[in-house]
Amino acid sequence: MNELSKFLKKNRNLEINDISIIVYSILQSKEIEKEISKYFKNTKIVITENKEILGGYIIKLNDLMLDESYKSRLMALQSHIDNIKLHSQDSVIDDLKRGTKEFKAESSINEIGEVISLKDGICSISGLKEVMNQEILMFENNIKCIAFNLDMNEVGAIILGDYTKIKTGDRVIRTKQVVSVPVDESLLGRVINPLGETIDGKENPDITTYYPIEKLAPGVLDRQPVNQPLQTGIKAIDILVPIGKGQRELILGDRQTGKTALAIDTIINQKDTGVISIYVAIGQKMSKIVNIVERLKKYDAMKNTIVVAAGASDPAPLLFLAPFSASAIAEYFADKGKDVLIIYDDLSKHAIAYREISLLLRRPPGREAFPGDVFYLHSRLLERSVKLSNELGAGSITSLPIIETQAGDISAYIPTNVISITDGQIFLESNLFNKGIRPAINVGLSVSRVGSAAQTKAMKKVAGKIKISLAQYRELEAFSQFAGDLDNNTKSQLNRGQKTIELLKQNQYEPYSLDAQVISTYAVNNGYFDNIEITEIKNKENNLINYMRKNHEKLSHTLLDGIWNEEVEKEIDTLCKEFFSSDEY
Repeated sequence: MNELSKFLKKNRNLEINDISIIVYSILQSKEIEKEISKYFKNTKIVITENKEILGGYIIKLNDLMLDESYKSRLMALQSHIDNIKLHSQDSVIDDLKRGTKEFKAESSINEIGEVISLKDGICSISGLKEVMNQEILMFENNIKCIAFNLDMNEVGAIILGDYTKIKTGDRVIRTKQVVSVPVDESLLGRVINPLGETIDGKENPDITTYYPIEKLAPGVLDRQPVNQPLQTGIKAIDILVPIGKGQRELILGDRQTGKTALAIDTIINQKDTGVISIYVAIGQKMSKIVNIVERLKKYDAMKNTIVVAAGASDPAPLLFLAPFSASAIAEYFADKGKDVLIIYDDLSKHAIAYREISLLLRRPPGREAFPGDVFYLHSRLLERSVKLSNELGAGSITSLPIIETQAGDISAYIPTNVISITDGQIFLESNLFNKGIRPAINVGLSVSRVGSAAQTKAMKKVAGKIKISLAQYRELEAFSQFAGDLDNNTKSQLNRGQKTIELLKQNQYEPYSLDAQVISTYAVNNGYFDNIEITEIKNKENNLINYMRKNHEKLSHTLLDGIWNEEVEKEIDTLCKEFFSSDEY
């Protein structure tokens, strides 16, 4: 009765309507009633006998519960034994003997609530006055939910499991833990759900480190400028809209324009760079996720990749959690000084899932029925992308969020929101895709706000000229449609523009290394492709790259290191003259 006396004494000033007691045998109740009468007089006591508690008692004061039942102690002992088995280094039997002797079951005092309404994975809970925002709550059948709305008289929660197994009147207990996800190197090469549980048919790894899914973004003093390139292997991006480590670059476009293809190619290009990739599938068909995983395995990129999957058939709460869980995992690696690439595919479906949750929780709708804080939803997520300062290990998180547009409308609500948060965007256009220009990047509407700061010296030197050349070509192309005879200078510029666009075309799963990109860009800038037929451009480019690697291996390594000086430029020019004057190639 010691624990009962402490519990009653601590809470004797509460306004109690009635006291509920669950006992194994009704014979126990007299002694408990006697103890209660010392602290609470003239209070109604409701006594229930329940053999399932195996012994002891459970007492409830409003939304507080003291659990002194044998069942809870046995469960605590079982959890203790399981923990010993999991982390045992010596003989399991010896550990169990020692661990069981050392085990001491403590009284469980919980704050409890009750489900008062339920609909589509959302429930309202009475009580739980001390609950924290985004705290994990537990139902009696061990299904979890997250406290999402904290109102004066009730808590709105999103259910993470099978909500059909929950009913009104069910008891809910606080865990006093915010939503966290397991983080560890053992997740590399695995497919997990937003709760950190593996869904690839293999055993869950033994992970003891957890990171909260919500975390404040690093402050200004914890960051450093973005100035290291993250090579995607895609010529049109690395040359025209370069991405730096720690940058947030949006990929947007209509359905079936190659958004996911760009992201997957970027992951494949990181397989030998030491960059860890995290692909977040939000609301995608499971068949598509399986194909992506198989493709990554085929190109040996899965070893450095974690796939966080919330499929189209998963409930909205899991879709909502997916990108935040992935960010927590990325932060774990960044804190260890590693570079991380994270792809959110896509945030349009994430916003729709959040809208669904918010409307069910009766939050006021705004434009397009999205809640007013949908901008904050994505800004607090993407602001976690960072290039950490040297004092914090110089790790980085680079984000490539994907947004699906409708009929190319980039001025819609969610696209404009995310454009204003990110450091640039890559816009994929349906018309270009249908013309056979792949990747279908609209260079005019695409921009990187980090720009040439995220390029090596060699790439910076050749990229500037190609940007001017393409801009002039676009202007002349529109003008030439209305003109009759064109002068030779205009024809020359149009010709070079066409050759440049042809060179920027690229097949999927064929990333180009830095040396290959520099040499082909230099060649087109300096007119070496001007007299080559359009149909022969790709073959000629491949032969040029092979020629450099075979006959100028040292130059190839120099360009891979990003070095550029007069000697390098002379050697490249000599190489191009040799190659284009040779009949062999």
